[in-house]
Amino acid sequence: MAQANTQPIERGFMAFIAEGAEGIGAISNVSVEAIVVYVENSGEFVVPRSAIKIVHDDKVVLDPSRLSRDLLNAVGHAHDREDPTLVG
Repeated sequence: MAQANTQPIERGFMAFIAEGAEGIGAISNVSVEAIVVYVENSGEFVVPRSAIKIVHDDKVVLDPSRLSRDLLNAVGHAHDREDPTLVG
């Protein structure tokens, strides 16, 4: 069961699949039933609110066991186009 959210979700918040992990994308839309997460190199994915573990510090932590296979595959490739020689 999802934990109580401590902060309303807003566009621009970052989405994560675990506390302390690298962000997987940005929230691009919010509705009563779902949020939309934009994942770099893959586009937008609708995520049901039941997949949200907690919201805090402008972060939305998701439950990977409740995410679609397509979204999980996209997360695995979100940083493919980054240049590893760039520091930042």
